[in-house]
Amino acid sequence: MKRSGFLKLRMSPKPLLCGAILIADAHCAPWRTPFIDFLHALDLGEITTPQLILMGDVFDMLYGPIPRTYSYNTEGLDLLNRLSKRIEIFYLEGNHDFLLADLLPHVNVISREHQPLVMTYEGKNIALSHGDSNMGWGYELYTALIRSPLVLGLLRTIDNMKNGFIVAWLEEQMKRKSHCRSIENFKNLIERRLGTLNLESIDVLIEGHFHQNQTFEINGLHYINLAAFACNERYFSVQSTQNQPLLHEAVFRKEPL
Repeated sequence: MKRSGFLKLRMSPKPLLCGAILIADAHCAPWRTPFIDFLHALDLGEITTPQLILMGDVFDMLYGPIPRTYSYNTEGLDLLNRLSKRIEIFYLEGNHDFLLADLLPHVNVISREHQPLVMTYEGKNIALSHGDSNMGWGYELYTALIRSPLVLGLLRTIDNMKNGFIVAWLEEQMKRKSHCRSIENFKNLIERRLGTLNLESIDVLIEGHFHQNQTFEINGLHYINLAAFACNERYFSVQSTQNQPLLHEAVFRKEPL
């Protein structure tokens, strides 16, 4: 049964392709490079897909207007730009990577305000979002500030004057962060988040951000929270839903642990 009010479909939804690969929260950085290996595997044809959907926080720290944050992500950006010329790529911006359109000109970059991205698959509407929406007024204020051209310009100026001090400090904070922790009462958290939203025409909602690798039903909506690629290198491919789940989970490892 269709639900009412989550969002109005702004345009005809794009098709989600069978075999599409979804990756969430790779948190790629010089100290965490499996995502680079994955992109190389795609580039070499060792892994194939007609469509790559990046669910946000793919890079641990990539802010379009801050040059220092993409100077050490050049390999990943170069690979994505090369792949985007032969694979359809959607990049849903997260809270660690945003304002990226100029860096990825041939990639379909979906900013936070244009999420969820709604796609169709086997007669169903599939909504995809990084997952950091509807998190309370404090978070909304924070996320507006970190995307503000004025704030980013000020940070860029200070960072340049202090020889990269701000970016270096942020790097140290990122290195200490754990991406594999479990969230207690996670389903209740999601029910509260979605409870104030309407869910018109959406059959499945897929999110990242929380790194929980859980699936459940909420008032008839099929909710999927993806595992973080940064934790055990898990990614997901779209398969036919006839007698099986929508997403197939796989593990990528360039070398055994």
